[in-house]
Amino acid sequence: QLQLVESGGGLVQPGGSLRLSCAASGFSLDYYAIGWFRQAPGKEREGVSCIIFSDGSTYYANSVKGRFTMSRDNAKNTVYLQMNSLKPEDTAVYYCAARWSSPFSRWSQETLYNYWGQGTQVTVSS
Repeated sequence: QLQLVESGGGLVQPGGSLRLSCAASGFSLDYYAIGWFRQAPGKEREGVSCIIFSDGSTYYANSVKGRFTMSRDNAKNTVYLQMNSLKPEDTAVYYCAARWSSPFSRWSQETLYNYWGQGTQVTVSS
């Protein structure tokens, strides 16, 4: 069974950090790109970042560039989203999703992703 499981969400103060994890089971991520998406209350889901698992290429939304960093651990079949300098507007449910990495374009188009995790809540508040 193909599955993505997110973890690492929680409550953090503005300016703080969190690291989200997305672990894949039932398939290898070697041929996939993994995206992080988020959905805040009353808003549409938006792309946050993406990594091509095979070569580590990364893509970021302008709103998180310089604050968020994606990485991967090939041995653990897991990707991470390190979130620093968090702002209240980063509050959302964060989802990871997987899609074939070849051909690859339009990293933030969620309809191109085949597998989704259940989401993890991130709340940035004082």
